[in-house]
Amino acid sequence: MKIIQAVHSDDFKTYQTEKIRERFLLDGLKEKDKANFVYAHYDRMITGLITPTTGSVPLGNYEILRADYFLERREMGIINVGGRGTIQVDGQSYDLSKLDCLYLGKGVKDVSFSSADAGSPAVFYILSAPAHQAYPTTYVQNADVFSAQLGSTETANERKIMRYIHKDGIQSCQLVMGLTILSVGSIWNTIPPHTHDRRMEVYFYFDVEEEHRVFHYMGEPQETRHIIVGNHEAVLSPPWSIHAGSGTKNYSFIWGMAGENLDYADMDTFGVKELK
Repeated sequence: MKIIQAVHSDDFKTYQTEKIRERFLLDGLKEKDKANFVYAHYDRMITGLITPTTGSVPLGNYEILRADYFLERREMGIINVGGRGTIQVDGQSYDLSKLDCLYLGKGVKDVSFSSADAGSPAVFYILSAPAHQAYPTTYVQNADVFSAQLGSTETANERKIMRYIHKDGIQSCQLVMGLTILSVGSIWNTIPPHTHDRRMEVYFYFDVEEEHRVFHYMGEPQETRHIIVGNHEAVLSPPWSIHAGSGTKNYSFIWGMAGENLDYADMDTFGVKELK
């Protein structure tokens, strides 16, 4: 499990391209039949990807956790962004199609991941945050979650937002999780730009075509930088940083947060003209 330490906003202003990518970009997560995770010091969030093909991939334990098992003191949100797959949870089986979600609460012990078709494997995107209270394992289909249409074609940000784990949806201790799908012809996400002083966030980009890329913008509103990301790559967003993006074509992304509250609307917004 890779470990990424927290960065002060003043230090970030001096970073060049390679250091920005080293400290904030989560790439190389997708490997067949492997579980790859990154442990970030921002609210102790763990981000991972599991892509099983011919066999089952168990959720292991890691030295950094200093726990008897992965979810001894943690909760976990999982969204499938690939083919149909199955997750075994303490003897119970859950089948996930693309964009379905499974929440695992504190205390779950035995978890494994598999795909229905090795030729079109499931791609399980995972976020895990510390938890001080146990909530029940909950499965939800994409069609049953809260969704809303936002933006417009005129501003190239027409998009559908779906909320899975939040205070009015799947109950959790501190994890918030959902996704956004941009319409054809739209490329801009998360308008207006904003920060979360009380939470960190992770952006995971998917359905980005091979020849296309997304420009992820970050930094303080008056001191922005960017990271160019491809398919199945994620970016850590500290509480002091904006998080927005524009692509060379429409795409989708999963947003996930951990911190002081579960309020989706807890953000400090900035007008586009305020950015520098």
